[in-house]
Amino acid sequence: MTDSRAFALADVLSVTTEKLLSRRHMDGIYDILSYMTGQSLFTPQLPDACDKAKPALLEQHPQLVDVCPPDGLDRHDLLAWLTEAERVHGETLDVQPLTDWQHRDPIEDACDKVGAEKVYVVPVPPKD
Repeated sequence: MTDSRAFALADVLSVTTEKLLSRRHMDGIYDILSYMTGQSLFTPQLPDACDKAKPALLEQHPQLVDVCPPDGLDRHDLLAWLTEAERVHGETLDVQPLTDWQHRDPIEDACDKVGAEKVYVVPVPPKD
């Protein structure tokens, strides 16, 4: 059995619903996707990681398949919806890492996404 780690339901739902629901905003997204992939992700890698993580999360937690906030909620109503979702499904869920993620170089990914001519790698001297 693979080790798992507890994540806020809002972080999990941010991946499964493709709506930013995490109370920690992008930090929640980076944390859950980096954990699931086993690598520290760069921004251009997030969509691919999310595409892999979403079905895995729904397989791990099938009760979330139809859990998605209605469109058009204002901030207050969205927080009320999220609070109710946490009451029903729990504030945290255990998440297992992906088993099929291949470690990818973030610079190569950026070059593939935007073109190598637009990516500048600046060497930074080590801290003393």
